[in-house]
Amino acid sequence: MLMRRSDREVTDIDQIMEIVDQARILHLGMFAEGYPYVVPLHYGYEYENGVLTFYLHSAGEGRKLDLIRANPNVCVELEANVELVSGHDIPCRYGAAFSSVIGTGKAEIVCAAQEKIKGLKLLMVHQTGREFNMNETMADGVAVLKVTVTDFTAKKRS
Repeated sequence: MLMRRSDREVTDIDQIMEIVDQARILHLGMFAEGYPYVVPLHYGYEYENGVLTFYLHSAGEGRKLDLIRANPNVCVELEANVELVSGHDIPCRYGAAFSSVIGTGKAEIVCAAQEKIKGLKLLMVHQTGREFNMNETMADGVAVLKVTVTDFTAKKRS
């Protein structure tokens, strides 16, 4: 992906992972009858060999799952460290400090019990900082989505 504001681009993978770790909500963009459909979701993640894998949980049925079944191509967006930058008495000078990551990839509904458990454990560690024991009964109660992102960029304005 080409970034217009290259002065704000973050290319160091450690800094990008820091943004992913600091954010708490992932916005998942899907295709819905010619229009984008975006939902905010809690997530867990792992990064291996240049691939960001996000795990999300969901109810076992609904529009999100239907859209992923119809078209697994998705966009993800996360932001962290959002703060107002004052323009004082000049409205046009107001802005925001932020860090963000945007990427594209494929979403799938996880069926294998052990991978669902893995995804839920990653989600809980990221969201709470705690490790929980999970079992198949717990995993059966929710849908787990796996989003594999191979193309992503990051941006930061201090």
